[in-house]
Amino acid sequence: MQKKICLLPGDGIGPEILAQGASVLAAVAQKFGHMFEFDEALIGGAAVDATGSPLPEETVEKCRKADAVFLAAVGGPQWDGLKPEQRPEKGLLGIRKALGLFANLRPALLLPELAGACLLRPDVAARGLDLIVVRELTGDIYFGEPRGIETRNGRRTGYNTMMYDEEEIRRIAKVAFETARQRRRKVCSVEKSNVLETSRLWKEVVLETHKDYADVELSHMYVDNAAMQLVRDP
Repeated sequence: MQKKICLLPGDGIGPEILAQGASVLAAVAQKFGHMFEFDEALIGGAAVDATGSPLPEETVEKCRKADAVFLAAVGGPQWDGLKPEQRPEKGLLGIRKALGLFANLRPALLLPELAGACLLRPDVAARGLDLIVVRELTGDIYFGEPRGIETRNGRRTGYNTMMYDEEEIRRIAKVAFETARQRRRKVCSVEKSNVLETSRLWKEVVLETHKDYADVELSHMYVDNAAMQLVRDP
């Protein structure tokens, strides 16, 4: 059965990365009998230069019709002077929202053979590293409204709105718990509930969702401590 993959090279090293990635996919297809059809589209700075928009509607439609999307990279200093709505990064945020891509899974696995190349202390690296960061992508401060830059009391003032609703939190918690069930059955929920109302709601909803996953161990950690622990003892 043929699968269509939409390729989004983007900017900078993006085209180079994507070309090699597509070569790997082609080799996989040949070895295991898959059939991949590749369709390329513009995003980011390359799309701005060609169309004036960081996310042309044609790109969105091609992605929606594809079975998978392979995005390389967006952005570069040559586009830093553009208006916010034209910056390449708007293409990245836009495609996340258009396709409902709310969960970002970032595995971190350190193979013993590569311990010497790890920037962690040798004694820490020797203990190994195998975790997955589950990050929410379409809520919170990147997408909250209102946002902008305006003059207040004679001073330029920038503002963004941090906002989650309970369903946004619940669905990402489910992804984390389901992922944990395939691994060591442990989830650490990272937030800042001692300071932020959004994080207090986050913690409440994660605890509610955990009731359906009693076989998974749940812990909580403030984000600043979590950053330290990832370096100290991941």
